[in-house]
Parts: sequence; C-alpha cells; structure tokens
Amino acid sequence: MRFTKMEGIGNDYVYVNCFAETVENPEELAVRMSRYHFGCGSDGLILIMPSDQADFRMRMFNNDGSESEMCGNGIRCVAKYCHDRGLTSKETITIETGGGVKTLHLNVVDGVTQSVRVDMGVPELDGAKIPSMMTGSPVKDCRIHVEDTEYTMTLVNMGNPHAVTFVDDPASAPVTTHGPLLECHPMFPRKANIEFVQVIDRTHVKMRVWERGTGETLACGTGASAVLVACVLNGLTERTAQVELPGGKLQIEWNPMDNHVYMTGPATFVYDGEWLLG
Repeated sequence: MRFTKMEGIGNDYVYVNCFAETVENPEELAVRMSRYHFGCGSDGLILIMPSDQADFRMRMFNNDGSESEMCGNGIRCVAKYCHDRGLTSKETITIETGGGVKTLHLNVVDGVTQSVRVDMGVPELDGAKIPSMMTGSPVKDCRIHVEDTEYTMTLVNMGNPHAVTFVDDPASAPVTTHGPLLECHPMFPRKANIEFVQVIDRTHVKMRVWERGTGETLACGTGASAVLVACVLNGLTERTAQVELPGGKLQIEWNPMDNHVYMTGPATFVYDGEWLLG
C-alpha cells in the first residue's frame, strides 16, 4: 500500500489516497503505522476518499485507533495533496469531514500549494452540544478539579470538543500529567481536547495541547481555532490573532460578519512510502 507522510506545523499524519488504495481496517492500521520505531511514527492516519457531497472526503484516526471528527492541520494537508498530486486543479475546494463540509482556499504559486485558508465553520458554544455535562451557551466557567488543582475552562466545539484553560506559561503547565486526566474527565462524555493557553497580547497567544486519543502534539488546528474563540469570549484578544504552538504559528480569525472561524497555515510533504506489513 502506498502512503504519504505530511505535516502541518509539526502535526504529522500518514495519508492514504483511497482513490488508488483500499484500507480494510483503518483503526488497526492507524495504530500500527503510527508507532515510532516499529511503524512510520505519526499522530495518526488520514484517508483521502471520494465524497457524494463535497470534492473530497477525509477520515481521521488518532494513533490509538480512535476516529476523530476533524483535524485542522490535517485538512490543509489533504487539500495540498489533492491539488499538488493532480486529483483536482481547483484552488477552492470542499472537503467532507466528520465535523461537516469545510471550504478551503489554496494559495498556489507555480502550481504548488504554499498555504491553505480553511473555513472552520461556526463554533458550537452550547455546553450540551460540546458535548459536556455543562448547560448554557457559552460555557466560560466550567470548573474541574484534577488532583490538587482547579481549572476554569471555556468549552468550544470546532467540529470536535475542546476545553480551553488559561495559564501563566504553557511551557511549565502540566500538559502531560493533567492533560490526560482532563481529557477523560466525566464532564466530557466523548472526551475532549485540552488547551493550555497564555495570552501574550491582544493579537498573540501561545498554547500547548493535549489531543484526545493522541496525547501532546506539536500543533492542533481545531485547537488553535477553539483557543481564539475562547480568548474572544473572555475579552482577552481581538477577533484575529496569531496562535503560536510548539510546531509553528497559525493565523486565526473569528469573522463577526458570518460568525465563521478561519484558519490559515502551511502544509508540507515529508516523504512517500510503501507499507509492506499488510
């Protein structure tokens, strides 16, 4: 089976073109291919597929085999793959995801996609629809105790559930210890992605993320989008800001005219390979 390794500011996945390949058990394959030393090493597996309601469809599997609805960095890579590998010549395309159909605008220079602007859609702010055990919209004061720490969290769904908390310094935040406890907290019936955020100024924030089903990653596009929404809801930033992650920077805008969130960032080919283990 042929595959391609791609990354969006360090958020790396194995991509399979299902127009040409057949994947029988993506949950198991995601675990096997994502393993470091024994596989390719990645945050998960993304399948590029036909769609009956958009130009393309993507299915995304975390490296623990669980399927997630949406991946912001992954969808930019899907767009680049589809254009640069000749599946489409269009520079504006639609991609079906588990979080709905997304529209993407490609910045193409000399036939090569340099960056992608993704319409991430309208953020879901209703506590029950995140989903969470909280009611109301928006939820800005979800208080969760983990060990000896209380976190105040703002809840946002950007196609998948996020819980955002503000800290003094993400570098010293207990992302790898409290992150998994917060992810699986009973407050979140389908688990949640957890963002630890520092506001630098009104147009610049820094974050680390513990991703549901994967662990800490270098970047998360839906997470960065949720962070900007949470910052605006709490009066901490403007509606457009640069979100800095360990793997790089994304430009996020929450447009007041249509209420949609827009994310702009790069996508990069790493290598092509052939999976021989069946």
